[in-house]
Order: sequence, then C-alpha cells, then structure tokens
Amino acid sequence: MSNQVNIAVDCMGGDDDATFVLPGLLLTLKKYPNIKFQLFGDEKTIKSKISQYKAVENASDIIHCDTYVKMDEKPSNAIKNGRGKSSIWIAIEHLKRGDADFMVSAGNTGALMAMSTLILKTISKIQRPAIAAIWPTINGESIVLDIGATIGFNKKQLIDFSILGASMAQIILDVERPTLSLLNIGEEEIKGLDEIKASHEILKSTERFFKYKGFIEGNQIGRGFSDVVVTDGFTGNVALKTAEGTASQISKYFKDSIDRSIMAKVGYLFAASAFRSLREKMNPSRLNGGVFLGLNGIVIKSHGKTDPIGFSSAVDLGIDMHKAALLDKIKSNIELTEKEVNID
Repeated sequence: MSNQVNIAVDCMGGDDDATFVLPGLLLTLKKYPNIKFQLFGDEKTIKSKISQYKAVENASDIIHCDTYVKMDEKPSNAIKNGRGKSSIWIAIEHLKRGDADFMVSAGNTGALMAMSTLILKTISKIQRPAIAAIWPTINGESIVLDIGATIGFNKKQLIDFSILGASMAQIILDVERPTLSLLNIGEEEIKGLDEIKASHEILKSTERFFKYKGFIEGNQIGRGFSDVVVTDGFTGNVALKTAEGTASQISKYFKDSIDRSIMAKVGYLFAASAFRSLREKMNPSRLNGGVFLGLNGIVIKSHGKTDPIGFSSAVDLGIDMHKAALLDKIKSNIELTEKEVNID
C-alpha cells in the first residue's frame, strides 16, 4: 500500500499573484519526498513559473481551470461565476472524489468556506463548520476556533466546536485529553450571553476526551490557560486580528527603540540572540494555516499575504491532519460525546 500523500493546491489564490505557492511547495517537498501535487489554475501561468522549481514540476500534475476567485469577490458571486470551473471549486471536487487527501488555498476565505461547505457537506451531527487556528502562547500553543467561519451562534454550535477543537488538539498538541475553555467576558458563571451559559452547563458534564475548565477571558488566550479556546466566528476573528495588530505594534516599538540611538544599537548587538528568539516566536509564517473543521474533507486555508515558509507551513499542517486521520478522530469523538449528552 502506497504512503503517498496527494495534495490539491489552488495556485491562483492569494495576494501578489500568489508568488509564494511554488517555492512553498518546494520547501514541503524537501521534508516529505513521497507527496504528489495537483496544481489547479491557469495552465499557462503555472507552466511559466514552475520550470524554476524542477522538483515540484516532477511531482506535480497541472489541472487547467478556466477562472479563479478574486480576493475581494463575494462568496455568492464566486459560486455563481466559478461553479464547476474555478480553481477552488475544481480542487475541492477532486478532494470530494478522493483524488486528493486534502486541499490547500491562500485564496478568498469566504468563497473557500462557502464552496467547501456546498461541495463536501458537514460531518453528520455537526451543524456548521469552523475555522481553527494554532495560537502561539507563553506555554506553547493553543487551538482557537471559530476564527471567522460563522456569524451568530447557538449552544449546539459551541458544543460542536468543542468537539472539533479538542480533536485537532489531540493531533497537533499530542495530548490525549486536552483542556478546553469557552471565551467569555468574565470567568464568573453569571456572565455572558444565554447561549454561552447554556453551553457551559453542557460542557461541564462532557469529560470523556477533554477536560473542561470553564470560562476564559481574552487576556488569558496568550497565556496558554487552555489547550483549546472555543468562541463564535465573529468574536474569534476580532480576537485574531487584535492579536496580529498587537504583535505588529510591539515589533514596531522594538524597531523604533533600537533605531533611536547608538547605545540602543550596541545593546541590541549584545542581546541579538534573545531578539532573534522573540522574532521567531512572533513570526506569523511559523504557524500559518487555518483548518476548516467539521467538513467531510480536510481543507487548509493559508494567509493570503504569506511567504514561501508560511505557505509550506500550511501544507505541512494538512499533511499532519491527513496522516493522523483527523476526520476519523472527529467522528469517534462525536460518538463519545453522544454517550454523555444529547448534541442534536
């Protein structure tokens, strides 16, 4: 039986003409030689670039697509204009047929989620999919979801997200029984919206494959208080963008401080290794890649403004999810949860 991993890649999605895709695939190929790429997009455009990356060219099949989804295109228009012919749509269809083990794109997030949901459908018992991110913390990493797939929520969806996030944490964080918290405006049980409090009561009796720790506030996410932090898509996306902005702000403060005087520059030289370590921890490329959880297929969303290292990280994440049989783990954990509570 072949251990080859087949990866569907949308080559047309992302900013700056997605120049990071092919060099990113080369980085992944050096780490995982037994993989095969299916490259979806304009054949002429892909062929004009791929000759620079012979190893990728030899490990790839190019599937021509008549069109692609623009980064600012509304999901409804993307489906209307790209049904059956856009690079995202055709790549997802290959995934559904089993021709690929997972799909990765740096394209339009809304269109990617809409098409993925329409084609792949959600896993049985899961109401709506979520986007999960690996979040750097003081203690290592946490899984945070949803970071933008849904607007509005109910208690059922928060329970679903808990199952999905804990399943991913078992793989990524390599913990058999991850800790889990609900993001709220306070730790006290009397605080929060009714749906959050209702989810809280259900999760307190759901202890089979994760340990529920209760509510968590936004300032505790980065402390690594829990392995999994669950929230709705609107709140999660605001939290993510706030964290990204704060990291950029701190980086600018450091640069301005160092450039302010000769003595500051001298001090920087003495502390260069410490600053390199800090820069690595704050590097968004290191943990690039959001996982679409809850679908009958593995879809990885790369940041549209990433670099080759970041895109490679997103592809590597998909490989990890596939090799660890993410979908089987989710379905198994749904069954475990159903033995304790009614999740319908």
